[in-house]
Amino acid sequence: MHRTQCQECREHVSNKEMLNQLDEIIAGYKNMDGATIPVLQTAQKMFGYLSKPVLKKISQKLNKPYSEISGIVSFYSFFSTVPRGKYLVRVCLGTACYVRGGKGILEAIKKELGIDVGQTTKDRLFSLDIGRCFGACGMAPVIMVNDTVHQRCKAVKVAEILNHYRDKKSGPEKEQV
Repeated sequence: MHRTQCQECREHVSNKEMLNQLDEIIAGYKNMDGATIPVLQTAQKMFGYLSKPVLKKISQKLNKPYSEISGIVSFYSFFSTVPRGKYLVRVCLGTACYVRGGKGILEAIKKELGIDVGQTTKDRLFSLDIGRCFGACGMAPVIMVNDTVHQRCKAVKVAEILNHYRDKKSGPEKEQV
């Protein structure tokens, strides 16, 4: 039996057990208006991403066309159909961050991690993405690692920031580094 770590509960459970848990979650939302996005968010937390079989199950259980479910997932950038790393590194390339060096920071991160935007490191520790504005223009340039904002970043500090996460033994932190 294939076992994986449930991203939401940090326990090792079989895919079948996780799909059964998803059935229970969907059943709780079944007759609620606007259930699709909360169900997708919960499924992504559980599985780490939204695979085709998970999307099909959600489609069937919510009695919605698969095209509608996959359309929602492809529209919203916070959903992913590919496995993501433990740490999602997002570089802001909004106007203020771009002008103040965001593109150079992105290039430094790509070089340090050996991946491109939309990819995940082989060890599944980091995924790289870009954002258009995090609402922190006065602190530009900004990157976010999961929910932690790193402000006034410099390309020469990228390795130091990433090493902080490489050295961590537990889950992502919430405080500012």
